[in-house]
Amino acid sequence: MSRIYKTNNIELKYTCVDISLRKWEELMKGAVKANGSKIRALIKKYLPELYESLALNFYNPYEAQSKRTKEYFIYVHSGIEYFIKIN
Repeated sequence: MSRIYKTNNIELKYTCVDISLRKWEELMKGAVKANGSKIRALIKKYLPELYESLALNFYNPYEAQSKRTKEYFIYVHSGIEYFIKIN
């Protein structure tokens, strides 16, 4: 597992539905492709309520669109981007 996926905690900060386009552009700046299954595993470990509410135990066809920045994992589910702060 690469260093970027090692964390002591994560926190859901925003979804794309909750923020302005300006904020979205700011959060997406420098985003690169990420391993959605590794992010899903972190969600399961640190955000079990989100894991259950999104039913992440089932296949998510959007997961491959996940990205990351230095500060956030951007997990995609049902066309919605979840901005998860890396702590």
